[in-house]
Amino acid sequence: MNSDRQFSQRSWLVRNRMVLISGAAIGVYAIFVEWVWGWSTLMRQWVEIGIWSVLAALALLISTYFIRCFRIYDYFPEHTAGGFLPLFRVTQVHNLLNIMLPFRAGETSFPLLMRSEFGIPLAHGASALLVMRLLDLHALLTVAAIGLVIESGEALIAWLAWTLAFLSPLAIFLLKGKVLTLVHRLAPAKLATVLEELEAGLPDNVPGFLRAWAMTMLNWGVKVVVLAWVLAIMEVAPLAACFGGALGGELSSVLPVHAPAGVGTYPAAIAAGAISFGAPGDRAALELLGRAGVNTHLLVIVSAVAGTMLSLLLRRKS
Repeated sequence: MNSDRQFSQRSWLVRNRMVLISGAAIGVYAIFVEWVWGWSTLMRQWVEIGIWSVLAALALLISTYFIRCFRIYDYFPEHTAGGFLPLFRVTQVHNLLNIMLPFRAGETSFPLLMRSEFGIPLAHGASALLVMRLLDLHALLTVAAIGLVIESGEALIAWLAWTLAFLSPLAIFLLKGKVLTLVHRLAPAKLATVLEELEAGLPDNVPGFLRAWAMTMLNWGVKVVVLAWVLAIMEVAPLAACFGGALGGELSSVLPVHAPAGVGTYPAAIAAGAISFGAPGDRAALELLGRAGVNTHLLVIVSAVAGTMLSLLLRRKS
């Protein structure tokens, strides 16, 4: 009898593990935000920005989570077919853990969760994640560079350089076959299985790569434009500095340099990015950038929590 009860309890935990992890992450985040900033302070600052602007920004940021999920859904069609909502929960938990844990430690959750939920081998999931992160970095840099191009005095040269940078991932992908052939030739035979799994994490063909690339550009394009718009509302200027601030903040979350939950590093990266793209560096401007960076950071945090809560609500209704 006890063994049956224990088996039933284990089965319940296995079936609901994603819900439990998600709920725990949301609870920890709510406590964390209250401890560091206080929810009352957060709401007061957002009222100053304008509640409708905040809600619009939150809705657009949450929409990027669906775009990101669809990218992964399309990336693993054989494993994720018919499982968009479970995959959405996986991507939201992965996103929360990435934000919460320092030095990109949360990235390790992606291949583990994909293996647990969809049976994707660890090497396969890890290699796919590496490719997607490289595409993320490229998209961030090219989208944010639009601000510099707009402000450039040499528009034709600036747009030409931007176009070449924009198309560079496709050129690299077209060389994939030659690079893989060379790697297989040089690598020891005992690594053949690992290399096969790593290769499986790459898009199979040009159409598959183009879809992943397009989803990546759309995801980060929407996110950077929304964050730049939020910074502009908070009187960050010029326009290029708004894009630079958005780039700086998101780069701090993509690269392995951010503190737990990005506390301190995310707002500082926004200020550094804005100054690099033309914002003044006097004391008054730095104070403005500091407030804008904290508010934008809180907006990103709440959107991540709201996205995870939405994934739980969709589970309940599905």
